[in-house]
Amino acid sequence: MELDISGARIFFTLPIDVPVLGPLRISETMVVSWIVMILITGLCIWLTHDLKEENISKRQAVAELIVEKANSFVIGNMGEKFRYLIPFVAALFATSVVSNLISLIGLRSPTADLSTEAAWAVVVFIMITAQKIKTSGFGGYLKGFTTPIAVMTPFNILSELATPVSMACRHFGNILSGVVINGLIYGALAVASSALLGLIPGALGDVLSKIPILDVGVPAITSVYFDWFSGVMQAFIFCMLTVMYIANAAEE
Repeated sequence: MELDISGARIFFTLPIDVPVLGPLRISETMVVSWIVMILITGLCIWLTHDLKEENISKRQAVAELIVEKANSFVIGNMGEKFRYLIPFVAALFATSVVSNLISLIGLRSPTADLSTEAAWAVVVFIMITAQKIKTSGFGGYLKGFTTPIAVMTPFNILSELATPVSMACRHFGNILSGVVINGLIYGALAVASSALLGLIPGALGDVLSKIPILDVGVPAITSVYFDWFSGVMQAFIFCMLTVMYIANAAEE
């Protein structure tokens, strides 16, 4: 088994020149991201189909539970005035979770590509900056960089720009590390399986040594943490940082 560290594959290139970036390349990350969005859209349509006020189905009960949890998460951490952010935070969490867990079905997780988290972080950073300007005005926002003294301005600017960088790299690093570690475990078990079964003499040993028997079952144990637990936890942390940063910007 070989561990590919070359990044997302490029499926094809469209004859469209993007300023600065050049030709538009359709990568594996983009394709899987569209698959993630289609899955989430289909799930939402299925959950919200044929809603009733009485004698609701289990499907509708699940949909209402999700909405209640999203409402309590945003309002509980940000306050009632930020109710309008509930759809955004819920969509961000759902996209992150499905993107993290889609590797379980053999597809490359879009969150294993830094460009995915970077795009999310830029959107959140714009929302944070907009909230600061809304709260204190554009002049007050610029004046904040000179606090407490003017000599601190370069450091305050760096601190401001570090917010999206830290959010993106934290999420990306944890997901990519899980992908790499799982790949190394699969590779190590395949080598161990080949060496162990190769000890069997004769043609039977030659045949069995080519079958990675140890890859069955053992990686599933590590997958519970690296895929399920870590994937859901990183999505939760990213959303928690999003709501806290925006709420703090409003308080400032």
